Amino acid sequence: MSMKGVVLAGGTGSRLFPLTKITNKHLLPVYDKPMIYYPIQTLVDAGIEDILIVTGGRNAGDFLRLLANGKEFGLTHLDYTYQEGEGGIAEALGLAHHFGAGHRLCVILGDNIIQGSIREAVEAFRKQPAGAKILLKEVEDAERFGVAEMADGKILGIEEKPKNPKSNLAVTGIYLYDETVFDKVQQLKRSDRGELEITDVNNAYIAEGSMTFAQLDGWWTDAGTFESLLRANNLVADTQKSKGE
Repeated sequence: MSMKGVVLAGGTGSRLFPLTKITNKHLLPVYDKPMIYYPIQTLVDAGIEDILIVTGGRNAGDFLRLLANGKEFGLTHLDYTYQEGEGGIAEALGLAHHFGAGHRLCVILGDNIIQGSIREAVEAFRKQPAGAKILLKEVEDAERFGVAEMADGKILGIEEKPKNPKSNLAVTGIYLYDETVFDKVQQLKRSDRGELEITDVNNAYIAEGSMTFAQLDGWWTDAGTFESLLRANNLVADTQKSKGE
């Protein structure tokens, strides 16, 4: 069964206002490339070339102008879909149903930037009979993220932005799902903030005992706040310089 990639790049980027007043957050620069380039490259490097970009807001057309059919990434085609309003990450994933039905998916948040590769995790998931796989990373500010509660090398559950995190393992914005993910999204109820939460999707897989995980090598950052956008720029710049690029 072929695996498809989904990059979630909707949202209003309100935490980065006024940078996002006239553009989408995922088009902002991270060192020498637009932010959206990094998650696309992560998928391509993992051997995933059938990719859907989920976008939204007033600047969705700019993605098409910037990326076209993905020639810069060695692709011959990119798919696009549009998310109206702010319905959360899981709702955005639900919009990929027409694209991903019957396939396994690698879903990546458009502001997640990593140093290493996810190829090993993707290959392991291809061999997994069913279920899901998430990538975890040790962080110092776990309360900003979904946090995995662990016991005996298994994930017991994921808590979204907990005041008292049960571990320092953040759930990164890279998720591997089998074809049942769309059924799970359809069964979700909206959270207190009116969104369909990706944490609830992950907890549904945990509840059925089909969730596996891997730890991400190298650094990882989101880029959705001023601090993390600056961190992303600095990490990428340092990495490029150490490569002599």
